[in-house]
Amino acid sequence: MTGFLNIDKREGDTSTYVVNRVKGLTKCPCGHMGTLDPLACGVLPVGIGNAARLFDYFLGKTKTYLAKFRFGVTTDSLDRESPLKFGGRVPEREEIEKVLPEFLGEILQVPPAYSAKFIDGKRSYDLARAGKKIQLDPKKVKIERFDLIDQTGVDEFSFEIVCGGGTYIRSLARDLSKRLNTFGFMSALERTQSGVFTKQTSVPLERLTRENFRDFLIPTEDVLPFPRLDVSDERYYRGVRYEVEARDGLYKVFRDGEFYGTAKVENGQIRPDKKLC
Repeated sequence: MTGFLNIDKREGDTSTYVVNRVKGLTKCPCGHMGTLDPLACGVLPVGIGNAARLFDYFLGKTKTYLAKFRFGVTTDSLDRESPLKFGGRVPEREEIEKVLPEFLGEILQVPPAYSAKFIDGKRSYDLARAGKKIQLDPKKVKIERFDLIDQTGVDEFSFEIVCGGGTYIRSLARDLSKRLNTFGFMSALERTQSGVFTKQTSVPLERLTRENFRDFLIPTEDVLPFPRLDVSDERYYRGVRYEVEARDGLYKVFRDGEFYGTAKVENGQIRPDKKLC
């Protein structure tokens, strides 16, 4: 069996917990396509069977988040995981809207100290919780939209953010606050879209059973954005490279009308990439 389940992760669950639950239901190898922190909720695509091997295809996918930031207060983890630290001001809505365009496009972003980044073989969040001083290198991320939606509390505002893979919303809360000469942190986060997976097509984990999970299974070929290529030449299935009349790039391969996997065409020659049937 291969395909995807688009899970609507609830707040408090870890991404690993969701994967293990899906693994128990399907009795297949599974893997999620992009971690959601325990305090976040929303869209968490899980690959079933060989589809779990497609993680690299999802690294650069556009994602949409609904986030809440609190100003005038912060935490070491930049979310609700650690104690509050007070000592800043709450900006006006007009101030926030004025500086948001500065964060659009490709920007450099320093990941939070409480992140899954490795430092000398250890997770950054483990070192941070142990009181170690953390210095992570900035990375380039892409922000397509950063819109203020509403003021949801005395010191809290909600935002919709459309960004590329690898973006830390907690870092956006920190950097926006710094630009406004105050402190801030991310008080809530929901992922509403990850590539082709949307909130509207997601399913809560608790709704799935061994008897019904196949009703929610999304075929792998429906998820991959590559063009279709029907291949009948047996050389392909023996792993032999040969010339084809196709442009260079990735393709979804079909054999006798059935989805088989992915192929890569380079310099006019085709080679198997991943077998997914």
